[in-house]
Amino acid sequence: MHGRTIRGRTQAAFFILVTSPSIVLTTGEPAGIGPDLALLIALREFPGALVALADIDLLHARAARLGVSVKLRTLAADQTPAVHRPGTLQVWHQALPQPCRAGELNPGNGPYVLQLLDRAIAACQAGLVRAMVTGPVHKGVINDAGIPFTGHTEYLAEKTGTRKVVMMLVGGGLRVALATTHLPLSEVSRAVTHDELSAVIRILHAELGKTFGLPHPRIAVCGLNPHAGESGHLGREEIDVIEPVMHLLQAEGMDLTGPHPADTLFAQLRKQPADAVLAMYHDQGLPVLKYASFGAGINITLGLPLIRTSVDHGTALDLAGTGNVETGSLVAAISLAIELADSRKEKP
Repeated sequence: MHGRTIRGRTQAAFFILVTSPSIVLTTGEPAGIGPDLALLIALREFPGALVALADIDLLHARAARLGVSVKLRTLAADQTPAVHRPGTLQVWHQALPQPCRAGELNPGNGPYVLQLLDRAIAACQAGLVRAMVTGPVHKGVINDAGIPFTGHTEYLAEKTGTRKVVMMLVGGGLRVALATTHLPLSEVSRAVTHDELSAVIRILHAELGKTFGLPHPRIAVCGLNPHAGESGHLGREEIDVIEPVMHLLQAEGMDLTGPHPADTLFAQLRKQPADAVLAMYHDQGLPVLKYASFGAGINITLGLPLIRTSVDHGTALDLAGTGNVETGSLVAAISLAIELADSRKEKP
């Protein structure tokens, strides 16, 4: 196999050298709990290499505030991380443009958050790491900085040149994917079109096979309206869009059920299991999953040319610097990223 050259060596050769999955962690909003979580998980064991993207001085200050004894090791921008050792956190330094205090948002640091993402994407594309895990960001303060930003999912799609991606959360024995992501509710109906819904289901079906090892996945599809439209009396999106798309893809051999009323679907899964649920909008499916997986849910972006997982919670500004945070979701996100990276390991 011939790989493209990375600083004088081929990509294929690079993957021969790295025997453990290597993961980059973006620490997200600096005033939130992202830096705290990075320090706390550094105390744990992980079967791979882990490097955090953050301002090294911010991490030192937050470690002192938390009373956490973690050795911070700065890596050069093109240096690959070594296998993780508990008590040590490898760091790719990204300087904060302005001072940061725990719990206090500063729009002046909005660009920094996106710089972390850009560097993580570049590291994945260059082969320095095999996957990225993202800490929580605050969409509002990024927009307050004058940067249009609707979320990780959309940003990663744009930066990688991916036309369509799918947001899916995993946890509590459930996989819940979204037909639309961060949209006002008033815009959801217009966004659920034949082409867009077909693309979402195709990506979800393909990734359940490639990423989760389910060659013949069963997908339960939610309706958009209450009672799945009640035969058109409560809305026609099911009749005009969702059902025709499902019939088309069922004819191609996909195992799809629905459209189901969302208020009863999750209870029905106890008797009629599915490998994934497709919800039409953000708050239709995610409250159920987050209740079922409280503190340990994982967000994964399907359809990207790289592996990306994330925590399923926000920045928790009121908890930043207190030490009163749960690491379960981040631990689960890193563990899944390692598992997926290992399963997709390139062969020479």
